[in-house]
Amino acid sequence: MKPKYIVLDRDGVINVDLFDYVLDTKAFKFEEGSFEALVELGKNNFEIVVATNQKCINLGLISSEGIKAINDYWVNIVTKEGVKIKSVEVCPHKDEENCDCRKPKTGLLKNAEKKHGISLKDCYFVGDKLSDIECAFTHGCKPILVETGYGTRSVAERGSSENLIIEKNLREAVKKIIRES
Repeated sequence: MKPKYIVLDRDGVINVDLFDYVLDTKAFKFEEGSFEALVELGKNNFEIVVATNQKCINLGLISSEGIKAINDYWVNIVTKEGVKIKSVEVCPHKDEENCDCRKPKTGLLKNAEKKHGISLKDCYFVGDKLSDIECAFTHGCKPILVETGYGTRSVAERGSSENLIIEKNLREAVKKIIRES
């Protein structure tokens, strides 16, 4: 069976957004329903690419290795449940560095495509910020905005739109995605 791909933001989608930074594994808590949603994606043959902005690295709050340790921590937990994390793509840059990888730019997605020889066009992209939605639209993905993390604020800023799906959380988004796949 051919794998299906999905792109997920991390903070506010997979884990509870602290509205600061997750700087160690003790601070990492799965968002309500997200663990179950990830397991459901695994059961339905989805391979997950995580695209996450982590400017805390270039702010000097944590090393790249520290972020990798946090990502390894949760990836190991979900992998034991049959979840296929294809890769976790991390942008360490601050806004003013004007890199190609910081969302809403699409460098993280292009990097994952090149690294794995895949296409993420037409796949779902679940995020909680307008930068996630813009990245998804620009890259040709199907965006879903969740109301967790910054999501409620993002909905208020953007308003509703006929080409934007809004769901309560990752679990509800995954239910919709599986129904339609």
